[in-house]
Amino acid sequence: MSSNEPNIEVAKKLGILEEEYHKIVEHLEGREPNFTELSIYAVMWSEHCSYKNSIKYLKTLPRTGPHLLAEAGEENAGLVDIGDGLACAFKIESHNHPSAIEPYQGAATGVGGINRDIFTMGARPVAQLNSLRFGDPSLEKTKWLLKGVVKGIGDYGNSFGVPVLGGEVFFDKSYNTNPLVNAMSVGIVDKGKTISAIAFGEGNPVFIVGSSTGKDGIHGATFASGDLSETSMDDLPAVQVGDPFQEKLLLEASLELAGKDYIIGMQDMGAAGITCSTSEMSEKGGVGMDINLDLVPTRQEGMLPFEILLSESQERMLVVVKKGFENQVTEIFDKWDLNCVQIGVVTKGNTLRYFAKDELVAELPADTLVLGGGAPVYDREYREPAYHQKAKSFTIDSIKEPEDLKAVTEFMVAQPNIASKKWIIKQYDSMVGTINMSTNNPSDAGIVNIKDSNKAIAVTVDCNARYVHTDPQVGCSIAVAEAARNIVCSGGEPSAVTNCCNFGNPYNPEAYWQFVMAIKGMGEACEKFNTPVTGGNVSFYNQTVTKDGDVPVLPTPTIGMIGLVNDKSNITPLGFENEGDHIILLGESKNDINSSEYLRSFHQVELSPAPYFNMDEEYHMQDTLQKLIKAGLINSAHDCADGGLMITLLESSYVNNIGFSIQTKNGIRRDAFLFGEAQGRVVLSVSKNNFDSFKQYCNNNNQIFELIGSVIGSVAIVDGNSIGSIKGLKETYNNSLEKIILN
Repeated sequence: MSSNEPNIEVAKKLGILEEEYHKIVEHLEGREPNFTELSIYAVMWSEHCSYKNSIKYLKTLPRTGPHLLAEAGEENAGLVDIGDGLACAFKIESHNHPSAIEPYQGAATGVGGINRDIFTMGARPVAQLNSLRFGDPSLEKTKWLLKGVVKGIGDYGNSFGVPVLGGEVFFDKSYNTNPLVNAMSVGIVDKGKTISAIAFGEGNPVFIVGSSTGKDGIHGATFASGDLSETSMDDLPAVQVGDPFQEKLLLEASLELAGKDYIIGMQDMGAAGITCSTSEMSEKGGVGMDINLDLVPTRQEGMLPFEILLSESQERMLVVVKKGFENQVTEIFDKWDLNCVQIGVVTKGNTLRYFAKDELVAELPADTLVLGGGAPVYDREYREPAYHQKAKSFTIDSIKEPEDLKAVTEFMVAQPNIASKKWIIKQYDSMVGTINMSTNNPSDAGIVNIKDSNKAIAVTVDCNARYVHTDPQVGCSIAVAEAARNIVCSGGEPSAVTNCCNFGNPYNPEAYWQFVMAIKGMGEACEKFNTPVTGGNVSFYNQTVTKDGDVPVLPTPTIGMIGLVNDKSNITPLGFENEGDHIILLGESKNDINSSEYLRSFHQVELSPAPYFNMDEEYHMQDTLQKLIKAGLINSAHDCADGGLMITLLESSYVNNIGFSIQTKNGIRRDAFLFGEAQGRVVLSVSKNNFDSFKQYCNNNNQIFELIGSVIGSVAIVDGNSIGSIKGLKETYNNSLEKIILN
């Protein structure tokens, strides 16, 4: 061991707190750590790896359910039983900081990393989704970030060969410097044939497989655990570089290996690279490892031990092989032209020992490094921001109701948060693999075809950050409810949740309050909708440090949800299909424009309460809708969300270019009726022949509904007045964002 021991000041520069440094010395039984060991603790105890400022509250989320095959944190991704001997693995993670300084590679490697989490479990990825947040789209920097992120996602995902089935894009000035890039992957695996991220069996060999190790991504986890600043471009080496073609080879080799009985466990090398994989797999199995860093295939000569250990080079896995099957494993990876090198062995005890040039360069107890072991756990100070109470002072009476609804509609369909994201979507391959059932006839959720089965999987990502900002608890509950609503509208039953919690600095009491309240709201909604949380990601420090102070993003707890369609005949489109059908609003109109895109964009009001939301009413409405769909009484279903009822109606019209005629409701302001975003509402189309049965079913179930009009012609008509042609409004809707981005 080197006698050149770093002092506490070096530890602080690596992001280690003073009390943490003393804890490290305790874990090492009084011995001062050397620089390599200190670097290991720095990444493993970073927020990105240890969740030290969030795990206390994450543990309050519901983590068990009838379909779960793995609880949160047990494996690389969530795992749900979907019947017919199959399981669904799924997870969402962030790649925010890398994307902020190198958008193309930052987004691309985010896609690669989340897919590796799926196929390390032995599951074949079948669908990708993404949730993106950007700043003012008229700014040149926003355009650069958006173009880079979208191209990175498209190039990597398209080359890798997994279709994009859904997503969302939201713009707000708070994301000007710090965009959010959340990537979700969904895979299918034979039940009982999953691979665990575990090591055990003294003497079993440890292999590194896949790409060679380079200097890209070193201290990437530490970089992701701090604020962005004006000097963050200096941290460009912390951004990894991806190779989707290499990942495709790694996928096929890994799945071939998964079909054999040659291995103990396998884990993706994501954040913190070799350090993370060796420590987490060892801790889980209650063992140690001896690792020879000289054997690791590298892309550059002269890499130092800490660089090899901390590198986050992409397309790499750690595999613990059953002793005696080394040649068989090597043959598989040789066939796919990938590195497959034994770099160590599993040892008795819990000690990790890393060697280089015949010298012991680091010796650490594995359990002291990881979440749930010796990693620190904190409960930070939090307090309610003054703006939260200020938002409650808003009243609808302070807003003058516009007289020209046509002008408002034309304005709304052109807003970046409402307009079609077609320019983005067309850069993604949504049809590769012939598994997407929702491209030509879209539904609220993406639909994954399960071949040779009458079942399908419904997938979605949702979060309205404006709601969460004004009321984190209610806003996050709404995010869960909307995700469930999208699943139900599509003909599915909500099953489970993965989350990506994007917040500001946890040492900021107001930002931490947002996090704590959002987790509370998430937990309440997941309990109500019986959608346990299978895992996910926390991304703190999403704020920019400027000379004028800290600028946090809107709190954005993105919800990724899967649901099961038990009968493909129940898949329900969002588009109107038949002229003459009744248009039904399931749920109840409210005199509410709170936190709506209409209030924010048209009236420039930034602060108001969250929109109307009643969890019990929402749950009852969704339960009723599921039964109506199974009874065959619904032709289309589309949830009321961003932009309110008018945008929902127009989006339902655009699919088949069919118009509508509706009547507003007495006692409700017309702008609230059309553009308010009160929750718990869905627009349905019902055949005239089915209306009596529909009406009786709703009445028997005490479900509120309103007959608001009919599907007719090619024009949008409100209260007898034309709002515009569907063709003209659709053209504006389709082209507005592209014009802004490419201008």
